[in-house]
Amino acid sequence: MNKPQRTLNLFDTVMLVSGSMIGSGIFIVSADMSRSLGSPFWLLVCWILSGLITLFAALSYGELAGMMPEAGGQFVYLKRAFGKLTAFVYGWTVFLVIQTGVIAAVAVAFAKFTGVFIDFFDEKNVLIEIGKFKITSAQLLAIASIAFLTWINTNGIKNGKIIQRTFTSAKLIALFSLIILGIYFGCHTDVFSLNFSDPFPAFKTDVINNVVTTTPLEGIAIFTALGVAMIGALFSSDAWNNVTFIAGEIKEPQKNIPLGLFIGTSLVTIIYVLANLAYLMLLPVKGDPNSHEVMAQGLMFAQNDRVGTAALFVVFGNVSKYIMAALIMVSTFGCNNGLILAGARLFQSMAADGLFFSKAKELNEHSVPGKALIFQAIWASVLCLSGSYGDLLDYATFASLVFYIITISGIFILRKKEPDTPRPYKAFGYPFIPLIYILLAGFICIDLLFYKTFNTGMGVLMILLGIPVYYLFNRKTKV
Repeated sequence: MNKPQRTLNLFDTVMLVSGSMIGSGIFIVSADMSRSLGSPFWLLVCWILSGLITLFAALSYGELAGMMPEAGGQFVYLKRAFGKLTAFVYGWTVFLVIQTGVIAAVAVAFAKFTGVFIDFFDEKNVLIEIGKFKITSAQLLAIASIAFLTWINTNGIKNGKIIQRTFTSAKLIALFSLIILGIYFGCHTDVFSLNFSDPFPAFKTDVINNVVTTTPLEGIAIFTALGVAMIGALFSSDAWNNVTFIAGEIKEPQKNIPLGLFIGTSLVTIIYVLANLAYLMLLPVKGDPNSHEVMAQGLMFAQNDRVGTAALFVVFGNVSKYIMAALIMVSTFGCNNGLILAGARLFQSMAADGLFFSKAKELNEHSVPGKALIFQAIWASVLCLSGSYGDLLDYATFASLVFYIITISGIFILRKKEPDTPRPYKAFGYPFIPLIYILLAGFICIDLLFYKTFNTGMGVLMILLGIPVYYLFNRKTKV
């Protein structure tokens, strides 16, 4: 059987980390976060905190990656620390919603913004309608993009590497250029000074029957609102751990994975904070949902929550929607390449343990898990057609946080169970940094369970469903 080839260097590792993180979220979620917080100061604090939380997690994962530089990443870490059941439940949730749900959502975002240039792919263009079930041209394009990227990646790691390098480099250069332009033009307006004339009072904004109501947030209510608002920022910063899935194809993984995680997550955190600073220099935070003027709508009520497009409008006028659409197409295409490339390696690792479809463990003539790539693509395509990917992302983000907490807890367990195992890299700030992450992420999970009970409850249900499925797979393996 062919063996995986270690062809990815440190640059590829950084491109995979940052490219998988940056999709369309940074251009959209700040609107909802602004409605939850109402304050430019707390909006920036929210992005900085989410960046620090992600960085703390990445620094902690570096120790596990150095200990276990194998394909499968987080699945392997959980199996070693907690056993097969916990590892399977994680892998099950990744396949059911975390990886495939994000692939579907990112593909649909790519298709929607393609509709800006080609009317046929407008998300409202329904091609088939049976009762409440609808298939739009945008959904079909989303599926086609998943199929194309899957086909590219089945033809060898070199193809996926080229796409990742090209599209991630392009979107990083474009993002930094737009941030510099935004800040430059913002310095010639009084928007930033107006936003920060009284930046600290926080308030929640609701719109009922076109009437805007605001609820002041004080004391513990501010931190509760931060926890809820952070879900958007954390979703936009997620998928950094995908690089661990493909450890078997990275050169010097003990060194390059920890370093790639640190550089990639730090780079994206800086970009996200600067992007929001640019938004606040170009758009007022407060706005009127009933207005048709970009400046009057403000950051809170940017049309369809497309904050990036609204900010660019201030600089480029009407052509801004085409610039932003092109940028999001590049961003989402590169993002999905990273997700598709890495995700299949996790399912390959599960199959090798008898905990997934056995065909998924096979490497094709190009030394990549072709069948695992196909299984992933099929389920992601089904989710594209389901129309429920928005809810799936809420479930997925909560589930991701739960498993990040469990995985980082594994560092403490493995330090006791395997004190003599070589650790080329030890978690920075141990035990404080990992412990701070566990406490902060735990607070966010409790906050979400209380304030987004249904969606987080569904996330818990999907995790728990993995337990009986594990015993079905285990029984089949023993037979």
